[in-house]
Amino acid sequence: MAILLADSGATKCEWCLADTRKRTQSIITQGISPYFQNADQIESIIRNELLPGLKKPKVDAVFYYGTGCANPDNVKIVKKAIANVFKGASIQVTHDLMAAARGLCGHGKGMACNLGTGSFACYYDGRKIAKLSAGIGYVLGDEGSGAYLGKKVIQYYLYNTFDEELRYKFDLKYNIDRAGILENVYKKPLANRYLASFALFLAENRRSEEHTSELQSPI
Repeated sequence: MAILLADSGATKCEWCLADTRKRTQSIITQGISPYFQNADQIESIIRNELLPGLKKPKVDAVFYYGTGCANPDNVKIVKKAIANVFKGASIQVTHDLMAAARGLCGHGKGMACNLGTGSFACYYDGRKIAKLSAGIGYVLGDEGSGAYLGKKVIQYYLYNTFDEELRYKFDLKYNIDRAGILENVYKKPLANRYLASFALFLAENRRSEEHTSELQSPI
């Protein structure tokens, strides 16, 4: 029996295929978010990025944990896409918060938190999520997430808060100007993923003693 597990954020999705002989295979694809992608787009990601790498394309069951899948309408979108690819497979779709809770706590009780492109926290009673503090998206909140931190970096860059050295490092790394940033944020899809990509700049420069306060103060 081949079981496919998926843990997806908005930026990347990790798929793990396990069979009855305990052999496993892991494949990374771009992230899936039913808030920004429809069933056809999600199906295309699975067919073009996942299937070519699967050693055993016949899958008996799929357990999918993903961002946005606390919403029943989004569950239907993802489930439809998966069912179109893995016909006849048993499919379960739920949100990534459950994956974090089960992975961290198992059958015990505890708090589970996640800081990915978005952010969330919950209390897990060993069977279900008993209390939830869900993220409210990168526009309104998701404090501590990759999108939130990346947004702070962009704000500092566009407000000319960086000193000359930090600005030079930013320009050298990203080679983009104000117009390009605004184009990506306001006109192109998946702005949350785009913003999260700048969180790496924060991680790379936060240990610089003279610049630490500049990069940490808005966070």
